[in-house]
Amino acid sequence: MRFAGYAAVFGVADRGGDVVRAGAFRDALAKGGAVPLLWQHRGDRAVGEIEYLAEDARGLRVIGRLAETRAGRAAAAMLRAGRIDGLSFGYRVREARRVAAGRELAALELIEVSLVSVPMQTRARVHRIEG
Repeated sequence: MRFAGYAAVFGVADRGGDVVRAGAFRDALAKGGAVPLLWQHRGDRAVGEIEYLAEDARGLRVIGRLAETRAGRAAAAMLRAGRIDGLSFGYRVREARRVAAGRELAALELIEVSLVSVPMQTRARVHRIEG
């Protein structure tokens, strides 16, 4: 099964008050390299692979393919049933500034992308599934 969605939406505060700015992933994406697709940010629960990862006008767009493994099939079943549709990302801050409600995140090192039950950023969602 493949899915598409946004792991981050630019200019929208997350539940902790942080806002990701457009361009925050530019350097991380330019470096290339594989970004793991995890279940609930668990490093021991890879569920597939990221086929496409890029910034667009809205945010960090992701297209992923779930693996034909026990964990991948379980994640696919949850997506198909509509029981999960959240996306999130693990990161290290490279550049940020404090604002009243949290931080403006201007440069991030991208560690992983996860399918999650409750995303920190409420608009970070899977919006299409195939297969």
